[in-house]
Amino acid sequence: MSLRVAAASLLKKLRFPASHFFAASTATTNAFSGFAHIIVDFCCIGKLKLFRWYQTGAHGCRIDLRDPCLWIVMSGHVAMTLGISASTVFAEDATTEASSDNDPGGDLIGLRKIEDDSGKLDEAEKLFLSAIEEAKEGFGEKDPHVASACNNLAELYRVKKAFDKAEPLYLEAINILEESFGPDDVRVGVAVHNLGQFYLGQRKLEEARVSYERALKIKRRVLGYGHSECSDTMYHLGVVLYLQGKERDAEALIKDSIRMLEEGGEGESFVCIRRLRYLSQIYMKSHRIAEAEMVQRKILHVMELSKGWYFLDTVIAAESLALTLQASGNTKDSKELLERCLNVRKDLLPSDHIQIGANLLHLARVAMLDCSQHKKLDVSRAKAELDMAKNHLYNSIRISRQCLEKVLKQKDKLKKFSKPGDSRKEGQVALAILLQSLYTLSSVELDKQELQEIQERDNINIEAQEALLQCISTYKEFVHKRSIADTPEIKNEYLSCLKRAQNLFGHKVDE
Repeated sequence: MSLRVAAASLLKKLRFPASHFFAASTATTNAFSGFAHIIVDFCCIGKLKLFRWYQTGAHGCRIDLRDPCLWIVMSGHVAMTLGISASTVFAEDATTEASSDNDPGGDLIGLRKIEDDSGKLDEAEKLFLSAIEEAKEGFGEKDPHVASACNNLAELYRVKKAFDKAEPLYLEAINILEESFGPDDVRVGVAVHNLGQFYLGQRKLEEARVSYERALKIKRRVLGYGHSECSDTMYHLGVVLYLQGKERDAEALIKDSIRMLEEGGEGESFVCIRRLRYLSQIYMKSHRIAEAEMVQRKILHVMELSKGWYFLDTVIAAESLALTLQASGNTKDSKELLERCLNVRKDLLPSDHIQIGANLLHLARVAMLDCSQHKKLDVSRAKAELDMAKNHLYNSIRISRQCLEKVLKQKDKLKKFSKPGDSRKEGQVALAILLQSLYTLSSVELDKQELQEIQERDNINIEAQEALLQCISTYKEFVHKRSIADTPEIKNEYLSCLKRAQNLFGHKVDE
């Protein structure tokens, strides 16, 4: 079967739409007269974004030899997952993954794991191995077509985590391009950028830094400082520097990359929004709350103008701002935003969706903060806030349990019809929210006890005790008995419940 037929057959079977098509203008064919020609366009195979190769006759070639990105696949890492933390469940993640700016981001804690369909990727591997052989036969061992085919196969091996196979292919692609066009050609710069993505995906930060710095130097010289390709590499270099602890340099690069997009008319693009989110979480990590708030207000403003409120990305942006306002003590504006988010989610999502449960947990926390601010001046209002928090938490607990039960009952069905890993992630998020809600419920009960001025040392708060015991038993039930995979975030929530229970009871609680 020819490569063209194989490619068409695979893509038809997978039914994945093409994206990011590189429009190819007509180019002279004299240089390749008599050879098989390969036309490349960008497509999706599973969660891997790769070039598609087509074999054509000499007079059918439509390759623009001046296109600096023609021969190189641009890396596209990993799909979005939900961030979980004790304070910001379902807030939009900041990204540290090595991804192109066409993919949604992850969080500052670490790179997200790649979930793939091994069967489709095995079939794709055969396709791209054939592409290398046909390119070598048609153009020669050291032709740029071979470099492109090597880079594509390297991307596939990266997704399959066959890193030992991927790195030599990246390096071979770079060597071929250097021999063909010189070490400072922009195509070399793009290939070196991809190598940086590969290293960042493995947390090889120093190797990634060196690659990105070289790629940026080449791109600036050839394309100019303000080119979007420079902006992309600057952003990823900023990510690396931040992970290396060089926060000032990282911030400057990321802000410059955002400014370049805005000046180029891309201030409302997903790419720009994604970088702004990353910047805001850098500010949050360094406790620069006012700066984070300013960036998040900007994000929300752009989302409201471009998407409107009845759009989940807008709701997530509003929720992130609400949590920042909560951190700054602005409970009034935080509560208003969270209530609006909840109303929209109830309209857009099923009543038992886990995002609604998370939203209710956030509202409960804001109510508790309101209580602490008013308990010395207005005890009745403080009690009312705690009652409201308790009601939100009961609903959050109910929704989380429903979600967990649904995930477990439909596990096989979800595995068959959803993207791999969807049910596992949903279960982990639901369990984390359930544990957080139970822990927060124990805090509500202890605060109520304090307001009622029950100071007897031996008077154990029964409701708080029950909430903590439920938290501990829930962890054991779903992690040990019902196969919800443990994560550091879930483990931390469990240990928090365990520690508080031990402090409250005055003796060790069985783990």
